[in-house]
Formats: sequence, structure tokens, C-alpha cells
Amino acid sequence: MTRTTLAIEDHLLRSLKERAAREGRTLQEVANDLLRQGMAQRTGAGSYRLELEGWEAEEQPGVDILDRDKLFDLMSRG
Repeated sequence: MTRTTLAIEDHLLRSLKERAAREGRTLQEVANDLLRQGMAQRTGAGSYRLELEGWEAEEQPGVDILDRDKLFDLMSRG
């Protein structure tokens, strides 16, 4: 294990110390676990989830959504 010095925001350090005391663990153990979890979430495959909003739409006469070229033509006309 390597020792290092980090500048941690005061409120984060307080939260880490409170959590360590509450869980009966050392500050080092809590910090390492949280860093491990954070790194796993950011680098894990499939960890990013894109959420899209949908909306109600009605079919328009003469519009075939499967005909890409015709769709682009209609959209470019406004």
C-alpha cells in the first residue's frame, strides 16, 4: 500500500469520519472502499445509462417513417 497526501474538502472529510465511526471502521478503510466503488462505476462496462424522454405523436398522412429518404425530404421542407 502506498501513502499519499490528498486535499479533501472539509465537509467531505467530516462525512468520511462520521461514516467510519458509525460503521466501526477506520477512515482509511472507508475512503478506500468508496474510491473502489467510484472507480468501478466509472470504468465498468454498461455502467452508463442514457434515459430519453418520449412524447405522443400521431401518424401524418403521406409519411412513411420507414422511408428514410422521404422522411429527410419532408423534414427539410419544414
